[in-house]
Formats: sequence, structure tokens, C-alpha cells
Amino acid sequence: AVEFVESGGGSVRTGESLRLSCVVSGYSSTYGYYCMGWFRGPPGKEREGVAAIGSDGRMIYADSVKGRFTISQDNAKNTIYLQMNSLKLEDTATYYCAAEETNCRGPVATAFGHWGQGIQVTVSS
Repeated sequence: AVEFVESGGGSVRTGESLRLSCVVSGYSSTYGYYCMGWFRGPPGKEREGVAAIGSDGRMIYADSVKGRFTISQDNAKNTIYLQMNSLKLEDTATYYCAAEETNCRGPVATAFGHWGQGIQVTVSS
């Protein structure tokens, strides 16, 4: 089974930064390509795509986070990261990492079948 361990969430003030990490285990790509993504939203409700990174290294971002967030991966550590800078009040959410064996077309929630448990990010003024 695919397992995710998310970390790095917390409470910060507007303008500050956080870095989320997601260690993925038990996942193997049969065809050699995959897409990893970060999403956010209230638990049990529709999730907004934040960023995605494909096995070719291509990164795709939601317009709301472009220029502020950076997704990256460390294949040796089976880890993806989300560096979040200049955080805003509206970035407050539960953040989820996800994985799927698919050509990466962006952080579209319906395209992902493997999900982490989520980690809370709270931004206050």
C-alpha cells in the first residue's frame, strides 16, 4: 500500500514561509512516469489543486500560488516538498500530498488516486 508522511505544517503570520514535506513509500511506477501533487481544502470536501510535479520534472502551479510556492522532489528520499513563501490568510487550509501513475497535466484532484492524510496550515494576521 502507498503511504504518505506529511510534515512541516503549522501556524504562521501573513508574509511568512513554511515548507511542507511528504515522504512517499510503497509506491512504484510500472511505466516509469508519475505525477505528484499538493492540494488543499477542508477535510472531506473538494480539494483545490496547488501544484504538481511530473517524473520529467515539469512543474505546474495554480494561478493563486504562482510566484509564491515552489514544488520540488528528491527522488533519493522519495520526498516531495512545497515551499510556501509570502503566505496569505487565504492559504489557510489542510494540505494534502497525492500521487498517481499518469502523465502530469497539473494538480487536478480527480486524476489522483493515492492521498496523504493532510496537514494543517494556518495563516493569521
